[in-house]
Amino acid sequence: MTDATTMTTAGGEDLEALRRETEAALAAAADLRAWDAVRVATLGRSGRLTALLKGLGQVPAERRKERGAALNRLKAELEAAIEARRLALEQAELEARLKAERLDVTLPPRPTAPGTAAEGGIHPISRTVEELTAIFGAMGFAVVEGPDIESDWHNFGALNIPEHHPARQDHDTFYLPPGPDGRRPVLRTHTSPVQIRTMLTQAPPIRAIVPGRTYRADHDATHSPMFHQVEGLVIDRAITLGHLKGCLIDFLRAFFGIRDLPVRFRASYFPFTEPSMEVDISWNRRTGELGKGEDWLEILGSGMVHPKVLANCGLDPRVWQGFAFGMGIERIAMLKQGMTDLRPFFESDVRWLRHYRADPLSPPSLAEGV
Repeated sequence: MTDATTMTTAGGEDLEALRRETEAALAAAADLRAWDAVRVATLGRSGRLTALLKGLGQVPAERRKERGAALNRLKAELEAAIEARRLALEQAELEARLKAERLDVTLPPRPTAPGTAAEGGIHPISRTVEELTAIFGAMGFAVVEGPDIESDWHNFGALNIPEHHPARQDHDTFYLPPGPDGRRPVLRTHTSPVQIRTMLTQAPPIRAIVPGRTYRADHDATHSPMFHQVEGLVIDRAITLGHLKGCLIDFLRAFFGIRDLPVRFRASYFPFTEPSMEVDISWNRRTGELGKGEDWLEILGSGMVHPKVLANCGLDPRVWQGFAFGMGIERIAMLKQGMTDLRPFFESDVRWLRHYRADPLSPPSLAEGV
């Protein structure tokens, strides 16, 4: 330390003593709360070093420059020491937590009762995707995929979703840090961006379904921040609402295994389709039984692809028409299996998985029933 560093203040407190006392207090801080108390006492608004810096104006002019340089050097030293101690305490807390939460992966598997089925099985989500693929595959649909992290244009702009739409708000959508273009990438809120990518890269006619993960800021018994959707897209000449209705009615009756399942189409609104329709199926509100009763249950959304969406993808809406639809995979799986809570899908409870698992050696087929 220089002589300036060891100068004493009017109150008798010298800088070297302050440095030693702060370093000792940091060494004694056993956790981040104690560390923060030392930081505030030294560098806070009413901290000791802050008070010395504020009192610099009272130092005689001939000594003020030297005194200021000494104070700034001390401040830099203490800030570095405080930051180093914070990193050390955070690392210690992390190591303690990892040690406390460590699982013993060498434990033997849970025993199964004699005569029970094998442990392996297909998760209900994967099984439902297989069933969807079997049904739509028989209709001539191909399965396409795309990235989970999308550009704003693919997820919103190309789909005719305006800037002020609520889905673009931070409380509904997960955003990532801005890219080189200044726009923030987004965890896709639906699988519709894959429809855009398909129309941009594949010449019509198009028949595609898009199963995959999607993300929205929502979480309760019937919603999850990460869930699965399947969307369908058909682009061809002279496509009508009749094609859409026939496709969805056949799918719903095949999926739920109810030959005469009543299906209702209601006018609705989506930015990317025009006209748009919600699709309901008949059910009994009291018993939960599908296909019976006078109640209706909304099951999916659909509509004719909006001309602006076609134009955004380089397709002439005067030549090409099409329809699109989308539904939650967990939702239709829950209805088919009689489940009431979405959360077990992601909790990895072996008992639940064993109960709802599907036989990996018995893939779904239209001949044997899905």
